[in-house]
Formats: sequence, C-alpha cells, structure tokens
Amino acid sequence: MNEYTMPIVFGVVLGTIARILMLRTDYRQYPTYLHGKIIHVALGFIAASLGAVAVPALMELNFTAVTFLTVAATQFREVRNMERNTLTEIDSYELVSRGKAYIEGIAISFESRNYLVILTAFIGTLFYLIWNVYMAFVGAIICLVISKVLQSGSTIGDIVDIEYVDPHFDGAGLYVDNIYIMNIGLPERQEEILKYGMGFVLKPKNINVVNTIAHLGQRQAILHDASVSLGVFRDSGTPALVPLIKRDLDDGRIGVFILPQIRDKEKAKKIIGAVPVLETAIRMPSRSDAQNKEIK
Repeated sequence: MNEYTMPIVFGVVLGTIARILMLRTDYRQYPTYLHGKIIHVALGFIAASLGAVAVPALMELNFTAVTFLTVAATQFREVRNMERNTLTEIDSYELVSRGKAYIEGIAISFESRNYLVILTAFIGTLFYLIWNVYMAFVGAIICLVISKVLQSGSTIGDIVDIEYVDPHFDGAGLYVDNIYIMNIGLPERQEEILKYGMGFVLKPKNINVVNTIAHLGQRQAILHDASVSLGVFRDSGTPALVPLIKRDLDDGRIGVFILPQIRDKEKAKKIIGAVPVLETAIRMPSRSDAQNKEIK
C-alpha cells in the first residue's frame, strides 16, 4: 500500500456516495428501480475513480495519464445519448407524453451529474493529500452541498402565479377562463369533460416568463407531470380527452386543461408548481441589447 492508496479510496467512495445522493426515483418513475439505478451507480463509481486517480497523476507530473479525462467526457456524452434514446422509445407508450424537450433536459442532467461526481472525488482526494482526512471531509461536504444546489433548478411555481378556474363551454368551444382550449361537439363528451376536467391559469410574473411558458416543450412537461401525479381520465383512441394547454395571445397567460383521476385542486396546483423549468425553454428577452436601448 503506497501513499496514494487511501486518498484514492477515499475519493472513490466519496464520489460514489455523491452519485447515490443525486440519484432518486421520484413521481416520474425514472430512473427505474432496480436496474436503472444499478446502471447509474456503476457509472458514478467509474466517474469517481477517474476523478480520484487524476490527482496522483498530476502530482507525479504524469500529464499523459490525465488525458484519459477527455475519453471520460466522450463516454459520458454517451450516457446522455442512452437516456435520450431510452426515453424517446418509451415515450410513444405514455398516455400523456413527456415531449422531446423534457427528454433532452433529463438526458443532460444525467450526463452533468457524472461530471459533478468527478469534481467531488477530485477535491476529496486532493484535500486528503495536501492536508489531511479531516480537511478532505470538509471539502467533501462542500462538494456535496454544491452538487445538491446544482441538481435542483427553478420550478414553474417560481415564475408564475397559478389560479384554479372551472372549465366551461361556450357552444362547442371549451374554455379555461377566457382562453380557448378546443372544440367538442358531442354532448356526451362535454358532460365527461365538465365532470372530470380541471382548469388552471398560469400568469407570468415578468416578460421573460411569457416566452418561457409559451415554449411547447415546457407546456408538454406540465401536462405530463400533472398526468403522472394525478392520473388521467383517458385511454388510447380518445382524442377528445387529451389534456391541453393553450395560450392567451394578448397577455401571455396560459390555460391548462387536465382530466385527472384525483380531483384535488390544491394538490394539482402544487404539482404544476413543482414542474421543473426546462433549460431549453428559458428565454431572456429583457437582456436583449435592443430592448435595453428602447427602455433607456
């Protein structure tokens, strides 16, 4: 056993623990239990090993050995492709699909968490070698906190005000507040929709949010999460019972129409508010140079 053995073991264990803490199966039921978790924990162990071994390689001035980190980056990009392909394949079997933007967001997050594991293992091993095991624990705690902070982004509840509104018909047109949703001509379907349907109006808090919630991928993510958490009153081949989101073109509000099996208004508002804001949907028009010049 040489001087690097214990620091490397410490870094590997630390990085693997960090990956386990970042890995959880939530209401979206992904990653699946048990085999999906095994895959990601194993990849986390590999990432932790790379981060821990990189420190002794640098200290021994073996810069050639560090180039394997570039190979690791290539391999972890394959993790993103694996997640994207898997979720895309199964998305067509969902009663309310995730949508491509939501799938891409999930795939990116799984890739980025492996890089956080490399960083955690690297810092833990480095602090162990430079100072001692106690400082390594301090560095480990800091890295774990950073990992948890970077893991959680903003949610819909942070950027909009959510209000419940009973859906209603004006002739054959279904409305949530004054926002047109769709056209339903059959009286039987109208009765089902009024019996099981719920409506919500999402009011943006600023100009940036107007464009973010207008994104079709973000809207589909809201419908998917609400349907997974509350259930959905529909089956294949019933297009009239599909949950929908439509936009008020005048002020940027969006009307959410869902058909949940659990008709709890407050719970539904919390679930919609907890939907993550997709990175691909975020827009910042207020930071545009043209806009700022006009404001001045």
